[in-house]
Amino acid sequence: MKILKRIAITISVLTLSGTLFLGLKFGMRYYKSYQNEEILTNTILDNEISSSDYTKAERLKNGQILSKKIINLSEILPIWTTISENDSLLHAYKYLDNINFYVIVYKSDLLLVNGIIAEPKKEGRFPVIIFNRGGNKEIGKVAKAKTLYSLITTASKLADEDYLLIASCYREEDEIGGDDLNDVLNLTETIKSIDKADATRIGMYGWSRGGMMTYLSLKNSTKIKTAVVGNGPSDLEALIIDRPEMDSRVCAKLIPEYDKNKTKELQKRSVINWADELDKNASLLILCGTEDEQVHPNQADLIAHKLEEINYDFKLEKVKTDHTFSNKKEELNRLLLSWFKENL
Repeated sequence: MKILKRIAITISVLTLSGTLFLGLKFGMRYYKSYQNEEILTNTILDNEISSSDYTKAERLKNGQILSKKIINLSEILPIWTTISENDSLLHAYKYLDNINFYVIVYKSDLLLVNGIIAEPKKEGRFPVIIFNRGGNKEIGKVAKAKTLYSLITTASKLADEDYLLIASCYREEDEIGGDDLNDVLNLTETIKSIDKADATRIGMYGWSRGGMMTYLSLKNSTKIKTAVVGNGPSDLEALIIDRPEMDSRVCAKLIPEYDKNKTKELQKRSVINWADELDKNASLLILCGTEDEQVHPNQADLIAHKLEEINYDFKLEKVKTDHTFSNKKEELNRLLLSWFKENL
């Protein structure tokens, strides 16, 4: 009996410890998110879209810009503190001095949506790369900060190499591959009003969820000359098997009619089911981190095999790294620049 009692006490202690650990972990994550949101208050990213903005935008067409404001990175503290030291850019980010960043509001369907632009400071007209960030369900200033941070850490080196980058923050009623796809596709119209953008040369680059958005864009548009997908899911049904929490925490909450048409909605967002509908005139680079724990590396293999079967113009590059290529940023930049210089 004493042994059973000790075992019960041990199990209770371990359970309590685990609960406290998880509570602390998620509590700290929530606190950090809340803290960053507070820090963003009264910055250029804090401007909310108002009813008067919608009145002003009534005559705008899809993609047209309602407002455009320059971003001072040093004022966006959650981002600035990660790319600077002693109030100066770290050596790895010194090139950002050559780039102007803007936050825009543009028309998409009947909505106004936020976006981010990164363009070379020097004069000229530059090929455009539409950047699709990862992540889901962020709104307002947090969505803008997340898009800006993702663009800086994942794609901004391209702007220093004479490309103009533009990214949608996605509509606030996120559908992860539903009507929010229009927020991406309408950017092909937005760039027509940007002086430094060469609207005849459009590429696309998407990471994680943004990779899914890129596959969908290649299915629904013929304006994208070439694209890059980094660790993007190609089969959402398989993704949910690998990560069951995605089912209830993400898909069920954000995808319309998910509870009634789960299989249909997942397949609509999974390129593995409609690879033959991708624009045949476009080309594609698939980047795969072989140690990715968020999107299983076999997702890249699945779509690569499918694209081989239909003789699609693509290339698969595998790199021994994680989901964000955290220890391979230089190699990531080299692969991106080489691809877009050759294909865009």
